[in-house]
Amino acid sequence: MTILVLAATGKTGRRLVQHLRADGNEVRAASRSGEVRFDWDEPATWAAVLAGVRVVYLVAPDDPAPIEAFVEQAVRAGVERFVVLSGRKLDQAGGRFGHGMLAAERVVAASGVGWTILRSNNFNQNFDEYTWREPLLAGRLALPIGAMGEPFIDAQDVVEVAAVALTGVGHFGQVYELTGPDSLTFAEAVRMMSVASGRPIEYVEVPATEYEAGLLAEGYPAEVAEELGALFEVMRAGLITEPTDTVAKLLNRPATSFAEYVARAWQRP
Repeated sequence: MTILVLAATGKTGRRLVQHLRADGNEVRAASRSGEVRFDWDEPATWAAVLAGVRVVYLVAPDDPAPIEAFVEQAVRAGVERFVVLSGRKLDQAGGRFGHGMLAAERVVAASGVGWTILRSNNFNQNFDEYTWREPLLAGRLALPIGAMGEPFIDAQDVVEVAAVALTGVGHFGQVYELTGPDSLTFAEAVRMMSVASGRPIEYVEVPATEYEAGLLAEGYPAEVAEELGALFEVMRAGLITEPTDTVAKLLNRPATSFAEYVARAWQRP
């Protein structure tokens, strides 16, 4: 059985490829710049990545437009199972962000084949890979989050849950909400990273309007600023602050704590 992993160079994708292969699975790693070329905007690249595939790990593009056509083509090609990476409480954001993930959820649920949805909180790795890495290394992370806690989840935990859903039984039609075990404010999380790394790092709360204005000044498109503003609004409202025990139940071990992540990624030599 060949497992297709989309976004195979991303936070979860590259880890999932490695994890599945270590367990002896045949994996096709697809992305715009990975082992096998796949581009959502170029349907001509779809057939080759789907040939002989029965299971797909789907990380949706921001633009929902191509998702339905891709899923239909995948089912015609013989795909029998989708595992979709999504986010928690996207449906309560008034449709202002997560359009691609919401579309992927809807389309696979109507596909007529097996599906599992993984709705996760922010990854621990957002702090040391890409998203917030540069501001933290510069000593200041400024966001409009408020004092609500966030049960950050480790990307490796998401990967191991995805592997279970991709290769195991009993997961069809399930929507799993994935979080870490502890709900921490961003200020608490930044303080832990500062102590572990020996770097002076501060968290600064800024008004949402100021944050969005800063994004626009840096050249971000207005729709990106608006989507991020909607995401932070969901976080400030406390909609994703409660931890779940889903990871522990599915993996038969505790979810990775934020302290474990910090010791691994931020501890000074």
